[in-house]
Amino acid sequence: MTSPLPGQAPDGQAARPLGVAMIGYAFMGKAHSAAWRTVGSHFDVPRIARRVVVGRDAARTAEAAERYGWEESATDWREAIHRDDVDIVDICTPGYLHADIAIEALKAGKHVLVEKPLANTIAESTEMVAAAVDARRHGIQSMVGFNYRRVPALAHARDLIAAGRLGAIRQLRVAYLQDWLTDADAPMTWRLRKETAGSGALGDIASHALDQVQFLTGEAVTEVSGRLRTFVEERQGPDGREPVTVDDAAWITAELSGGAIATVEVSRVATGVKNGLRIEVFGDHGALRFDLENLNELWFMEVMGPATEQGFRRILVSEPEHPYLAAWWPQGHIIGWEHTFTHQLRDFLTSIRTGDAPRPSFEDGLQIQRVLAAVEESAAAKSTVVQIGSADHAQP
Repeated sequence: MTSPLPGQAPDGQAARPLGVAMIGYAFMGKAHSAAWRTVGSHFDVPRIARRVVVGRDAARTAEAAERYGWEESATDWREAIHRDDVDIVDICTPGYLHADIAIEALKAGKHVLVEKPLANTIAESTEMVAAAVDARRHGIQSMVGFNYRRVPALAHARDLIAAGRLGAIRQLRVAYLQDWLTDADAPMTWRLRKETAGSGALGDIASHALDQVQFLTGEAVTEVSGRLRTFVEERQGPDGREPVTVDDAAWITAELSGGAIATVEVSRVATGVKNGLRIEVFGDHGALRFDLENLNELWFMEVMGPATEQGFRRILVSEPEHPYLAAWWPQGHIIGWEHTFTHQLRDFLTSIRTGDAPRPSFEDGLQIQRVLAAVEESAAAKSTVVQIGSADHAQP
């Protein structure tokens, strides 16, 4: 008799809860904790138990565990992922730690969810994909946390595009703008050091924007040209002034496998914009507009009827027929940014139950890493067009 997969039980026995270890407890750890707490209340998913949260500072990690509802805290991630009562490893650390944790967890037979971007380099991402492919043969699932795929309005937009409502996609304009680094006196953080963050606005928020370009269209980015800029070149660190070694903003022009052109602009110094992911998609039969700061709204137009009646119409994405929303509130009752993480866990846990590989996969994460690396190469060569390296990649 073969051994059951994590969370499964021998025939005739009730499955025990899937035990979760979360590595990292800061911003993303807080968001993920809220999702682990709520997913079973709203969706039909396997039962989970929040076993342990792991961080470097014992006191702060213990405080986070108590506040966020985890059973225990720990400081050794290796010990945590090898526990017999842990079946899922949720990685919410800076990118430079992703590869080691994910690979060891997969080899230990644990399902793995890792925050985007997949890793800081193509080499690390490639090793993670190899580990994920091998684990998948044994029924172990892995997924990258591009949570904006789970915004109901964007999931609905993808459905409209896939159904041909916009016709042939010609161009996309995407801007992901924030202003939390506008102040030149804002202190140094790990997000501003290349050795820990990999890149700045490029890896942090352009990764989201580029994933949306591919997710919405179902096409892959095949070539890019780009520019990067660091506006504040030094910031105050714990030991004095130190150089900022990543970008503050990026500008990208990308060609897609179907022939469409996407322009992507990202910045963490865009004064007055708090978290504005703005997307426009233009086809020969229609168009779509979306803004994350109004995430329950999708603006849609079709080229039909007389010219005097054409124009964008507002869709309030709150009906139970819209993606994910049947599990929440009566129609018209809007949801928020945090719900995307609950939806992400719903899809991940459903994949663990069914055995179907979840998306975005580690392969999808590697594709984004290849695009980010090509943008850096292009920027270093003053916007030379760079072809994206080949990878096994097919967007869902």
